[in-house]
Parts: sequence; C-alpha cells; structure tokens
Amino acid sequence: MKKKQVYLRLNLMSLFLITVSFISVTLAWFAYSGRATVGAEIDVKAWFIELENNGEKVSNQVTISLSNIYPGMETMDEVYKIKNLGDSDAELKYSIISARILDDDDNNYIVGEDPTSEYVEDLLSHEFPFSININLSKNYVLSKGEESYFNISISWPLDSGADLIDSQWGNKAYNFQVNEASKKELDSNYQIRPSIQVAITLTAEQFLENSQSSDVRYNLGDELLIDVINNSRCESISPTCIKMYVIDSNNTFGDNRINLLPNPYGSYELGNYNEYQDLFNNITETWNVTTRSLSVEDLIKIISRDVTSSTLIRENISDKLIGNLNYSNRINTELAKAISGDGAYKFLNEKFPYLVSADCYWMETNYNDDKAFALKKSTDIHTEIFGKLKSDTCKVIPVVSIEKINL
Repeated sequence: MKKKQVYLRLNLMSLFLITVSFISVTLAWFAYSGRATVGAEIDVKAWFIELENNGEKVSNQVTISLSNIYPGMETMDEVYKIKNLGDSDAELKYSIISARILDDDDNNYIVGEDPTSEYVEDLLSHEFPFSININLSKNYVLSKGEESYFNISISWPLDSGADLIDSQWGNKAYNFQVNEASKKELDSNYQIRPSIQVAITLTAEQFLENSQSSDVRYNLGDELLIDVINNSRCESISPTCIKMYVIDSNNTFGDNRINLLPNPYGSYELGNYNEYQDLFNNITETWNVTTRSLSVEDLIKIISRDVTSSTLIRENISDKLIGNLNYSNRINTELAKAISGDGAYKFLNEKFPYLVSADCYWMETNYNDDKAFALKKSTDIHTEIFGKLKSDTCKVIPVVSIEKINL
C-alpha cells in the first residue's frame, strides 16, 4: 500500500527581511563598536562594514517571518554578503534575540542567560519538523579583503518519517492563522502576525586577536605543503612534502596546533576495514609528525557548515539538511539518527573539494557490526559519507596534527 504523504499547507513562510539600522553604512570613529578607548595616542581609523542581500544594503538586524511553509517545500535560503571597506579588521558574531513559534508559550523564547542563543539555534535546527539554519562562512572580515557570508536556510522535508508530528504541526499552524484572521475581523487595525518569527542580530567588532578569535592564517580548507620528515612547511611537492588541507572548522589563536588532511587523491594502500591500523602504520611509520585516525565527526563538522546543501539521506525518507551541530552532544544524536535509519550524508563537491576522492577512504568510526564509515565521490556533483561493508577495500588517510610554531 502506498504510503500516504502529508501535504498540509501551513501559512508559515515568505522570507522577508526587515531592515532596521545598517550594520555600519556610515563611518564610526574611535570606538570600533565600543571595544577601544579614545586617547591621545590612538590612531583614528574609519570603521565601515557593509551588509548586502541581493545587491541591496540591509540592516544588521534580520527578522525571519514565515507565513507559508509546508512539508515538501523547496529549501529557501538567503545569503548576506559582508564587506569591510574600512581600515580595521572586524570580528563577526551573530545571535538570536528572540523566537516565536505560533502562539505556544512553550515555544516562545527571549534569549538571555536562559535560554541562550546557542540553545534556541539548536532547537530551530533540529527539534521541529521544519528547520531554520544559520551560519557564518568566516568569523571575521578583513579590511579591504575577501567578503564573508551570512547564510540562512528554511526547509521542511516532504516525508520526515513522522507523519503524525507533521499533521499535529499542520493543525497548530492552521488554528493559529484562523485565530489571527478572527482578530483582524474584530479590529481592522490589528496586524496579523506570521506563524513563526525569529529575530537575529549580526555584529562586527574590532578584531583583537585574542585566544578565542579565529586564526586568519589557517582557515577551513586552506592548502599547506608539509614535510612529514622535517615536521615543517615545504616548498614543492615530493614523496615527503605532501599537500594537505586544514580541517579545523574554526582554528583560533588560542589553538597551538592545526589538524590537516593529506590530499585524498594521493597514493595510498587499499585494504579492508579490519586492516585499518596496519595500513595506518604503513603510511606513518617513517613520518616525524603527530598523526591520528580520521573520524566521521571530523567530516560531519565540516560539511554541516553548508546549511543549504549538505544533507542526511535515508531510504523512503526525504533528504534532510544536517544543520548546526555545535550545541552540546548534538553531533552524537545526529550520527545515531543516520545509523538507525541506514542513512548516509551527501555534500556538494564544489563546496568541499579537499574532501573529495574518486576512490573510497575509511574513517576509523564504526557504523555498525558489519559496516564502518567511508567516503567516496558518488557523482560529479556529490560525495557521500556512508556505511560500507568492512570486508570491502578502501584507502586509509591519516590526520596530521602539527604545532603552529613549526609553520
């Protein structure tokens, strides 16, 4: 019997940005968002950060108003380009100010010490049948340097595997809209509220290079040549001078080391999963760098940063965006969901080319008793992280952890 699909239209969407005050379309002198002090010796510099959406200057306060969202909708996304036209580098942060889900007190949040912005962001990403995901491409924007991007996506899979929950939320949304329409009939001045409203603020502060600040020298995906014998950088590729890529999602100035993945298209021995440790030792026994095994957590943390395209795929269930995995033990619950549903993860090759390989390679992480996690390019567009039979053969690629002082 064909499974019945849920097609309830919830008046929940029309993405919409309300502009309030520009992040800084005018010049601000001295203060740098209140982080510096005016004194006799201080240099006077221009502070000019510009935020754009579809070529239009917009506010640093973004309001997501959802009025027409429903199961099976196409993923909607908005991209904000952040430019630094001033004289000083800027550190970027975002925070959820408030979130209202229908008119349910249990799902209305004013962010402060409790709940925190991180907690509410995790809820919006994972705890409803629809998902709202947000992300910064980088936590900084350099003066007159490359732009950074602030991304928002809204999605609702057609078949989430939880038809009852979809139906319950459909009824809640319908009743909310009926009540709002009734209020409008009683009072023509009443402003009908959207079903879901989330207020987010994006701030730019003077970049001070403290221990929590992103290390601008080592961004996710940056390429380095590392001599695995001399434990240092090198100039030209050779058997011991290997091309590697930064796989830290956010390496900070407080981090003494960086984690690197050797080029997946290099020459590596093939073997089954039970030979993993032997293959690992064969590769690294002559190296004089610190190494460790590659885990599925390493890769999921990376690909989940793409909040518009990286998805969990399962048989007979619609693809679902992975979303933000930074809060608490969310990454563990996400992996459990994939394994229990015999699922895999799919990402765009063009977004993470340093992870892509035509040959599969193992992660040390178990999938279940019969399988382990592996990665392989599935098409010219996508690569998948999936459970592969342990008796099959794949490459083994170590992770190199190197002290910054050696670079």
